[in-house]
Amino acid sequence: MAELEGKVAVVTGAGRGLGREEALLLAREGAKVVVNDLGGARDGSGSDTGAAQQVVDEIIAAGGEAVANHDDISSWSGAENLIDQAVGHFGALNVVVNNAGILRDGMSFNLTEADWDAVIKVHLKGHFVTSHFAARYWRQRSKDGHPVSGRIINTSSDSGLFGNPGQANYAAAKAGIASMTLVLARELSRYGVTVNAITPRARTRLTEGIGFGDSVPVGYDKLSPEHVAPVVGWLASDSAAQVNGQVFIVNGSEIFVLDGWHVDGSVDGGERTWTAASLREAAGALFTSREPGAPKLAPPGW
Repeated sequence: MAELEGKVAVVTGAGRGLGREEALLLAREGAKVVVNDLGGARDGSGSDTGAAQQVVDEIIAAGGEAVANHDDISSWSGAENLIDQAVGHFGALNVVVNNAGILRDGMSFNLTEADWDAVIKVHLKGHFVTSHFAARYWRQRSKDGHPVSGRIINTSSDSGLFGNPGQANYAAAKAGIASMTLVLARELSRYGVTVNAITPRARTRLTEGIGFGDSVPVGYDKLSPEHVAPVVGWLASDSAAQVNGQVFIVNGSEIFVLDGWHVDGSVDGGERTWTAASLREAAGALFTSREPGAPKLAPPGW
């Protein structure tokens, strides 16, 4: 029996790249899939309903069940329509994969207000509002006495976890998504819902030209989006019911689970008030494993 037989899944930004691979895999595992994609360009401009429909056609041709959705998930009404469509068309909702995103890169001194607002809206708000309406549905199901096995899988980024110059807007959104994952995991576990996040390293429209390689190698392609989708499939399944509030880096066949922020060193001034001079003298105890100017975190596997 397929891992997701009988489940209903929503995947945002599923017309291309990671979302497409995730939607196709969920369908192969037996899920009925709502394929959401506004069909915009890399920077969020424009729209194209053909992207989502093409994925739906692939799923149906392979014997699966799917419908397209073209709502803007960065809007309150768009996200509500998406969740309502899943429940209305397939009669249930079990899985939400938040994947939709755009890029408008620029150094902090060059970013415009529009660049900042657009990226935060699609990534951070887009993740929240779909989760909000899914959570409302699952909470009500639980209150009505129905068993709930809900899954939210969010998409963070190395840029958000470790910092990447030229991506202040994107990194802020992705770091927010990682933190929001922890909050939602704590809030929704009582209703039978798990919330986790992946940090994928893959070649997509969004990663072209920023260190992920623009050429496809001969043979094994470590950066192919197809390596990420199985992790999403596992997190969406009942076999991952005890996995909650985790952030995973997926790097080809390598999978790392992150363990949050750690205390490096500490000082205790007792009942005295610190001064700049006394902190200068004590600062060495704060940095026990690295130089003060070194990054707080280093990406594993790099």
